[in-house]
Amino acid sequence: MATWKIYDPDAKPAKSKVKLPAPPPWRQPGPRRRAVIASTFRATDEVRDAVNVALHLRRPLLITGKPGTGKSSLVYSVAQQLGLGEVLVWPINSRSALQEGLYRYDALARLQQIQQQQARSAAKPESGLPAQKTARNAVRAAATAAATADDLDELGAFVTLGPLGSALAAADAPRALLIDEIDKSDVDLPNDLLGVLDTGSFSIAELQRVAARQPDVAVRSIEGKPVTVRKGVVSFSEYPFIVMTSNGERDFPAPFLRRCVQCTLPDPDETQLASIVRAHLPAMAGDPQMQDLLKEFLGRREQGALATDQLLNAQYLSPQRQGLSKEEQERILDVLFKSLD
Repeated sequence: MATWKIYDPDAKPAKSKVKLPAPPPWRQPGPRRRAVIASTFRATDEVRDAVNVALHLRRPLLITGKPGTGKSSLVYSVAQQLGLGEVLVWPINSRSALQEGLYRYDALARLQQIQQQQARSAAKPESGLPAQKTARNAVRAAATAAATADDLDELGAFVTLGPLGSALAAADAPRALLIDEIDKSDVDLPNDLLGVLDTGSFSIAELQRVAARQPDVAVRSIEGKPVTVRKGVVSFSEYPFIVMTSNGERDFPAPFLRRCVQCTLPDPDETQLASIVRAHLPAMAGDPQMQDLLKEFLGRREQGALATDQLLNAQYLSPQRQGLSKEEQERILDVLFKSLD
C-alpha cells in the first residue's frame, strides 16, 4: 500500500527525486487517457438515441449538462466504437471566433519571408556591372520578390487548418470533432457557425485571391497532415461527427438549435454511478467501502453540486485512506467533495 503522506513538511527533505505512485487510469497522459475515457463512458438510452439520430442526419450533437456529467467523454466513445480516429478538439472561450476553428494564416511569418527574400536579392551584386547599374538591379530584384509574394507553393506553408477546418477537409473522413463548452463563446459564434454547419465548406481568402494562377494549393491540417485546397475552398467529402458541449449557462438562438440534435445529460443516479465506478476501477469493484462512499457522495451532492469524477477520485484513494484516523479521513473527503457551486 502506498504511503499517504507523499508530502510531509515535518519530515526530512528527500535526498533525490521522489517517485510518485501511479496515477489514476483516467489521469494517464496522451493516448492512454483518451482510451480510458472512451472505454469507460456509460451512455444512457437517451444519449444512444441522440447519437444515432445525429449520425443518420449528419447533424451536430449539442450535449447539455452540469460539469462532470461526461459530456466531452461521449465523443471519444463514439470515435472509438466507429473507428473515426483521433478526436479533433476545439476548446471554446469568450474570445473564440469562427476563423480560429477554420484556419490560421500566419501573415507575420509570410511578411518576414518576403523581407528576407528582398534582402538577399538586394545584397547579391552582379560581377562586372557599375555600381549604379547594380543598385538599379537590386531595386528591380526587390520588386520581383514582392511581385512573387503570392507564390502558391510558399503561400500554402503559412496556412494551417483549425480543428473544424481539419475535420471538414479530412481525407480519412468522417472525423470526430469536439467543440467544447460552446456556451462560453461570444454571442455571435453560434450564428457564425450556421453557414459552415449547413454547407460543410468554407473559403480561405488568402488562397482565393491567387486561385486563378494555380487552383490547387497544399496546406496543413492541425495535425500537420498535407491537405490540398482547390480554388481556395475547403469542402467535406463526408460530414464529420460533431459534438458540442454546453454547461447550460446560456440560451442559443433558434436557427442554431434547429440545426442541432439536442440531448441533456442529467446527474447520474446511484445505479449509474456504481456502474461508472466499476468501469473505471474494476479491481476495486468488490471494495466493501464503495457503497458507503457512494451514499456519502449522494448525500453531499444534495447539499451542493458535485461531479462524477470527484467520486472516482475518492474511490481511487480509498486504499490510501485506510489506516488513517477517522478525523483524517473526513478531512480528505472534505477536500475531495468540495462543492462546485
